[in-house]
Amino acid sequence: MAERMEHPDVEIIQRESCFQGFYRLDRLHLRHRQFAGGMGPVLSRELFVRHDAVCVLPYDPQRDCVVLIEQFRVGAMQKCSNPWLLELVAGLIDKAEEPEEVAHREAAEEAGLTLSSLWPITTYFPSPGGSDERVFLYLGRCDSGGAGGIHGLPEEGEDIKVHVWPLEDALQAVKDGRISNAASIIALQWLALNRAEVRGLWS
Repeated sequence: MAERMEHPDVEIIQRESCFQGFYRLDRLHLRHRQFAGGMGPVLSRELFVRHDAVCVLPYDPQRDCVVLIEQFRVGAMQKCSNPWLLELVAGLIDKAEEPEEVAHREAAEEAGLTLSSLWPITTYFPSPGGSDERVFLYLGRCDSGGAGGIHGLPEEGEDIKVHVWPLEDALQAVKDGRISNAASIIALQWLALNRAEVRGLWS
């Protein structure tokens, strides 16, 4: 993984640790170069410090189906009627491993799947205004025959239901709002745009 460097146009004056649990909250006092020239005033910003994440959309090019998982999300509990969200397979890079390793491991743990190939989609920051999390997004080639059931690691409190959907049904779920998280929307829309190329190479 690339080493994180401080930017020459940003001056960090002080960094405080406000909370340390599984995640960390820091408060930074900093200033940065402005578009008009020169350094701006000192700003105070809270930063949610997270491990980078890997998300993978398992896709069966023979059946033109995707595998989605459903699990409870505390962040959605008070802002939607159903906090069990339809999502991609995902996990955190929390030790010395490459994103591709995380994709393969999480596909097995969360969906009982073996991915035969990975197709990098993009890398993005989901909420850079207040978090340093970066997401590595992949398409994973799989055989969806027999996929389903309940998966996850009980010691991590995971209770994950696996769904196999025709790609068109998943795209409709994006359109009507049943799929409402960024990684899933980005990956499914990317697949809709690149389906012919993917099926041509993977079928």
